[in-house]
Amino acid sequence: MKPLYVYSEELLKYRFNDTHPFNQMRLKMTTDLLKSAGFLNDSDIVGPRVATEDEIKLVHTEDFVEAVKRAGHFELSEEELINFGLNTEDTPQFENMHEKCSMLVGATLRAVDLIMNGRAKKVTSLAGGLHHGFTGKASGFCVYNDAAIACEYLRQKFNQRVLYIDTDAHHGDGVQFTFYDNKDIMTYSIHETGRYLFPGTGLVTERGVDNGFGFSVNLPVDAFTEDDSYLEVFKESLERTAEIFQPDIIVSVNGVDAHYRDPMTHLSLTSKSYEEIPRFVNDIADKYAHGKWLALGGGGYNIWQVVPRSWAQVWLAMNNIEAPKGRLPEEFLSEYKPLSKLEFPENWEDDLSDYMEIPRRPEITEKNQLVLDRILMYLE
Repeated sequence: MKPLYVYSEELLKYRFNDTHPFNQMRLKMTTDLLKSAGFLNDSDIVGPRVATEDEIKLVHTEDFVEAVKRAGHFELSEEELINFGLNTEDTPQFENMHEKCSMLVGATLRAVDLIMNGRAKKVTSLAGGLHHGFTGKASGFCVYNDAAIACEYLRQKFNQRVLYIDTDAHHGDGVQFTFYDNKDIMTYSIHETGRYLFPGTGLVTERGVDNGFGFSVNLPVDAFTEDDSYLEVFKESLERTAEIFQPDIIVSVNGVDAHYRDPMTHLSLTSKSYEEIPRFVNDIADKYAHGKWLALGGGGYNIWQVVPRSWAQVWLAMNNIEAPKGRLPEEFLSEYKPLSKLEFPENWEDDLSDYMEIPRRPEITEKNQLVLDRILMYLE
């Protein structure tokens, strides 16, 4: 029952255009890093499948699915594109959009099937984690919301209570609002406050409605939050959430865009956090969720300096391998260092020579503690 890793180069085809910041080359780089370091073998890898339309419609409306299909053939009018969120700078239409998105969703559902059919208790599928997609509208680089589809697939097909954990710097709004009135799927998101960052949601007071009241947990941390404050807030609140909810399985989105070198957010985490976050989720899965954990990708827009090393830690945590230190594999460095226009990291851990001290550290830490205190009060 060793962990498994869902991957195929077909998943690299989810790409808006050549200048868009969402670049799935990060997925190939992560896989190549793990392979060249000897942490990932061909026997660990399982190929994706294509999600069916019925599976996609577990979350998305029929008219949206039809719109995505037509957008992939450039058949939608400007008005229709606007209505479905498919002509924005963030989420423009691209060729064969439905087919490529269905493969990405299918990779996530393949991971679910591997767990629920007894092939593995833990599976990594880093192609997924598109948590901003809404039931009838694309948003924030996300067309079909594979994370939400996986949660609903688990609920409907396998009668599972799902704890959804989102550590992306951006609030997991699409997943939260899909299940805002649902008590069988608990959504937990720790993210940069929406005061400064898309999508602007994820307030502490967003707790769910009707049957789902109390089943949405949000920890909006202050801009420039650093490792120690983040990890304290994260660990205490997540442990309490899992203890109360007692899930059957965990689905996590492992965005790594809270790193201080990410160009799209304002948080200040280092490789220390990305070593500890997945290992803590792994422990929570073992302690509260029968060891069942599906780990998805998410955000991460510095593909050269941040994403491969940070995402690699998810697979390593799943396999109970300590975070490696020292020099990256020579094979990986020789392949990718010449391609990078940025100073390419040579070690597993960050070189912090460019890390700027945060002058408001005590104030930021105090604000984050107040957020934690409020959440813990709600969870009593």
